[in-house]
Amino acid sequence: MSIRYVCEKAEHVIKKYDETDPFRLAAAMKCLVLLEPMGKSESSCKGLFLNIKRVNTIILNSDLPAQLRKIILAHELGHIVLHKSVVKLRQFHEFSLYNTTSNFEYEANLFAAEILLDDDEVIRLLGEDSFFFSVARQLEVPPEMLDFKFRILKSKGKLDVAAPISSRGDYLRRLDNGRE
Repeated sequence: MSIRYVCEKAEHVIKKYDETDPFRLAAAMKCLVLLEPMGKSESSCKGLFLNIKRVNTIILNSDLPAQLRKIILAHELGHIVLHKSVVKLRQFHEFSLYNTTSNFEYEANLFAAEILLDDDEVIRLLGEDSFFFSVARQLEVPPEMLDFKFRILKSKGKLDVAAPISSRGDYLRRLDNGRE
């Protein structure tokens, strides 16, 4: 899938449900979101998406800080919107979700960046503070998420510079689970 296609799907969902908050968006999409303790280590599962008896279900690690749960949820919603037909054929599980060669992860990361980060706000903050990592902190997202938004903005012709990092599709798996 192209960046443009992923963005169109994200924009369609935002417009259809008039929502960008992942928790309210999941509710509007009739997606069941469950919080379950799964540990705080780097290797702990952060979240997963299942389709059980035609009910989209996302399970989030309740041990994660709230902001990270929000990012993981937006990512998993990306799987629902972009990869639902594949899920009908086989269930996702963490090992396939975080496969670094998987385009599914790349696409879900783009979807999450488009849902969570407003183009104009990112551009405004970059104008006020050109330091990439400072802008990521202000937006309360990992730098890797901002890198995915940079890719989107560049593809839309709204930004002509690349991020100082190049994130992999599995960056969420490698994030420090941190503390609130």
